[in-house]
Amino acid sequence: MFDGPRKQVVCMWFPRLPSDRVLRARPVDGPFALTLTQANTQRLYDLNRAAEAQGLHRGMSYADARAFCPDLISHPARPDLDARFLAALRRWATRYCPWVGIDGGDGLVLDVTGATHLWGGIGAMLDDMRARAARAGLDLRLGQAGTRGAAWAQAHHGGADTPLDTLPVAALRLDEGTVTGLQRLGLRRIGDLDATPRAPLARRFGPEVLLRLDQALGRVSEPLSPGAEPPHFGLRMTFPEPIGLVHDVMAATERLLVPLCDRLRAHEAGARRLVLTLRRVDQGSQQIELRLAAPMREAARILPLFDRGVAEVDAGFGIDQIRIEAVQVEPLPVQQIGTGATGQAPGRIEDLMTRIGTRIGLENVQRFLPADSHIPERAFSLAPAAYSTAEGGWASSNPRPLRLFPPEAIGASGNTPPERFRWRRVSFITGRATGPERIAPEWWLDDDAWRSGVRDYWRVETRQGRRLWLFHTPQNPGWFVQGEFA
Repeated sequence: MFDGPRKQVVCMWFPRLPSDRVLRARPVDGPFALTLTQANTQRLYDLNRAAEAQGLHRGMSYADARAFCPDLISHPARPDLDARFLAALRRWATRYCPWVGIDGGDGLVLDVTGATHLWGGIGAMLDDMRARAARAGLDLRLGQAGTRGAAWAQAHHGGADTPLDTLPVAALRLDEGTVTGLQRLGLRRIGDLDATPRAPLARRFGPEVLLRLDQALGRVSEPLSPGAEPPHFGLRMTFPEPIGLVHDVMAATERLLVPLCDRLRAHEAGARRLVLTLRRVDQGSQQIELRLAAPMREAARILPLFDRGVAEVDAGFGIDQIRIEAVQVEPLPVQQIGTGATGQAPGRIEDLMTRIGTRIGLENVQRFLPADSHIPERAFSLAPAAYSTAEGGWASSNPRPLRLFPPEAIGASGNTPPERFRWRRVSFITGRATGPERIAPEWWLDDDAWRSGVRDYWRVETRQGRRLWLFHTPQNPGWFVQGEFA
């Protein structure tokens, strides 16, 4: 009786996935490594073959690596980009079978049962995988067996044709402590472990060892979960007759935007960047990109933001197709909505930033954020308002000027503010002075502006109405103006 095709599983392991990703775009001749800061120490995250040939290894401190290999070329690691690259490889691997899942952070698992005949057999399929990976500049190791555990063992510790019982016990996906304990008992290979009585193993190491052994040998089934395709947020509409009026294009955009926002709401997501593509009857197309200051999914708020871009479109002989796609999506969970204390609807500031950003660039709309420093010019930082949140940690025991500028020297002497001084070619008379507030330099930073030592700051109210922020440098006597109060 025929029970169906025999199960076949293929494991694809990319042992140098992070470094291969970087070297594909920027090839390097010689030792290369990616570094990642762990526990305040910069360590090697991944490296190429040339670096391994110099005796370097993962987890090694970067300082020791440079001592062993002075010509080492390094680059900061980006685990987030590595995960995105692996997800792209998963989509590419669906050319071999529809059942493809991600295995850890550097591998894929494929259930190719019933699909090998399309490639002329399992051998031809594996050869095609190796050839394509080599052309892409990726180091690939393959394993093929009837179970996921056996395929993983062959990919990581042997080859596609290596007998399972000859592989080390580490090929059973066990933790390092368990592997060390088994080796101390003389159980170094899977065949030795399978020939050992099971009860003593279960009492000493727990059920995990026997479970992994049975999964690799096919005695216990192991489910394979394919990676889910990310939701696609895009819609299009084709017209029986071309359109060209701004009102018609906006009406069509609204008809697509409403269901798109409903789809975003169903996934608790919000669009951060939208692309509206208008195809003309001459097969030419124009795109309108809308970058939002905050994730949005309200069609009534998004639609007016397309006005300026649609008005500048050259419709030519007419537009016969329109397509809108949310190319950048961010999580936007459901939250309580309503009006604030000022009576304004929520999101008004984001809409304003979006309108301004379409003209001058969203990155140029910036806000001040507090920084952890007692140095006046370092007590704040500038960040794009669309990609940061306002913070309220501006409390200070001493007031700070509204305007802050580089120190400007004035002619004065003594430890107290001068009664008369000249600044910016204007003479001033001191009416009231409050201070001093002594600020010491941050010794751990090399700043030329603070090489003069400590500063004694004074708030000076002049009789001419200007309220200035002066400081005196006792170690290198001199007076300077650095800010002005309102």
